[in-house]
Amino acid sequence: MASSAPRYARAFAEVAESARLDANAAQQQMSDFAQTLAGSNELREILENPSIEMAAKLKVLDGIARRIAMFPQVRNFIAVILEHQRLTELDEILTEYKQVVDEHAGATEARITSARPLNQEDRAQLEAQIAKLAGERVHARYAEDATLLGGAVVEIGSTVYDGSVRAQLQQLKQRLVNA
Repeated sequence: MASSAPRYARAFAEVAESARLDANAAQQQMSDFAQTLAGSNELREILENPSIEMAAKLKVLDGIARRIAMFPQVRNFIAVILEHQRLTELDEILTEYKQVVDEHAGATEARITSARPLNQEDRAQLEAQIAKLAGERVHARYAEDATLLGGAVVEIGSTVYDGSVRAQLQQLKQRLVNA
């Protein structure tokens, strides 16, 4: 069975756009709810239990919505997910929603893997170079992999730019073997 996350994400993006919501704030509110849900076994038991009436679940949701100052549209969207028993797909829906928002904003996502943690200045320079390559704004996700030895590997969609020392050593090894 195919995931319904993209459909829910697109539907919420349309609601958020028509209500002129700050997409980043709405995303953060859903993320805050997802973190609250992930951090509480009791909350998951209440919201995912089919024997508990929806009215009781909505009261719990309303309490959380007040605490984290949710937009009414975000609260209503989570209520729809809850009613359709899709709460287990919330993280996937959030990921899809972020992609939809990025597409509408003309941004692309880049995955950057470096051998060591990068400071803010290095990140800003790297993101500026990636934006030139991609021709649009970039949202970067960072990871570390000590086996790279140095440099970085950048993935934009299906394109990989490997500027790692490990890759350079492998290329040098191949040239020496072929010579």
